Amino acid sequence: MKIKPLNDRVLVLRIEQEAKTSGGIIIPDTAKEKPQEGKVVGVGPGKVDDNGNRIPLEVKANDRVLFGKYSGTEIKIDGVEHLIMREDDILAIVQ
Repeated sequence: MKIKPLNDRVLVLRIEQEAKTSGGIIIPDTAKEKPQEGKVVGVGPGKVDDNGNRIPLEVKANDRVLFGKYSGTEIKIDGVEHLIMREDDILAIVQ
């Protein structure tokens, strides 16, 4: 299934974090939080301003991004969880 986000929406795939701390302690699945980092899979064409001009998005496909803990809407695409969120919910691009 292919999904193309509309307007200023972004499709993000969460990137799983390591299950071990820097001290070597293994974190069980029940104690893990959902990651707040992801890879942009798809982007919409951008917002439309009051004059009808389209404002392109700053993020693009394959960018690594940081987002808020409760940002976006979770959806499943071919059995894999993704997030659809507005570009405003993205906090930073990881370089």
